[in-house]
Amino acid sequence: MSLRHAILGLLAHNPMTGYDLRKSIAQSVGHFWTADQAQIYRTLASLVQDNLVSVETLHQDDKPNRRLHSILPAGEVELNDWLNTPLQHVPIREPFLLKIFLGGRQGSGSILKMLRGRIDEADEMIATLTAIRAHFNNDSPPDLQTRLHLATLENGLAHARAEREWAHKLSLEIQSEFDDE
Repeated sequence: MSLRHAILGLLAHNPMTGYDLRKSIAQSVGHFWTADQAQIYRTLASLVQDNLVSVETLHQDDKPNRRLHSILPAGEVELNDWLNTPLQHVPIREPFLLKIFLGGRQGSGSILKMLRGRIDEADEMIATLTAIRAHFNNDSPPDLQTRLHLATLENGLAHARAEREWAHKLSLEIQSEFDDE
């Protein structure tokens, strides 16, 4: 997935400023697709240059002007083409797992410290995703888009919980088997 398509998809919901996009990414897809402010603005400029997104300057008296971006029909076509293209397998690179794999040379104390950190990160992710999920209205049946947003949150929660459980189990095993190293 490219940031280009993430931005097109978000703009297909609502026109947004770069600032609004950054907030939207953090609050919606940030648990599986991140981007910093500079990446967002570079991608927006590229989308405007490629005539996939328009930009309108909104004048404000007491604040800097806002630049509102909207998806254009050509952007809708590119987004739909991307959505309809089968995904190719993307090899994963997980530095944490590489450190675990190679970490025996550092001793059990170092590995236990890394695992505790990973457990803390998983706890933070679980708390963040749970808070995001709480913002959805559970009183009425969701539309398809809302249901899919909830599904990605549930996926993120399942991964974070599994990661936490795995790291906790491994740390207990290391403590009991290699405590004297």
